[in-house]
Amino acid sequence: MLVDGRRLPGTLTVPTRQLGIVLFAHGSGSSRHSPRNVQVAETLHQRGIGTLLFDLLVEAEAADRELVFDIRLLASRLAEAAQWLAAEPEARGFPLGYFGASTGGAAALVATVVGQVPIAAVVSRGGRPDLAAPVLERVRVPTLLIVGGNDEPVLSLNREALTQLGGGHRLVVVPGATHLFEEPGALETVASLAADWFEDHFRAAA
Repeated sequence: MLVDGRRLPGTLTVPTRQLGIVLFAHGSGSSRHSPRNVQVAETLHQRGIGTLLFDLLVEAEAADRELVFDIRLLASRLAEAAQWLAAEPEARGFPLGYFGASTGGAAALVATVVGQVPIAAVVSRGGRPDLAAPVLERVRVPTLLIVGGNDEPVLSLNREALTQLGGGHRLVVVPGATHLFEEPGALETVASLAADWFEDHFRAAA
């Protein structure tokens, strides 16, 4: 996939019964091979939702900490990837969504504002919406914020962001979970919540 003049590697999976497609925005230090996002993607596939897991940065860029936290750059590439995907035969006519983790959550929120392709829903897992603070009031896409109950700093940031996002958005706290949702059953809960959110909003968009 050619985005921003760079060829970004990715994996597009389209189930036979398809409601829509979710683009994944990974967090800092992660990639399309993230076992947590792969697990969430597999749950979405079971619910008839396609996924595009790809890297927002090429390998050389991923080593640059400034680029890793350049939310506007990440958001612009995510939005451009959505534009590319919307033109692909496998995706044409289907609703699109974003799933962002950590800094990817901020990139997903910004991408809904700067992008040209309509986005039906966003899910943020342990996201950093504070990094998208300048545009939060302009986010109109239904957004689900999922945060671990024991991830106290990030939980506080998400609670504050929810007051700025306005209507149509929701915060769900997974009890006992930390930032990476490594506790037994925590990631399964995230995947189920995400699948429900995308399914509901994809059906409404369609």
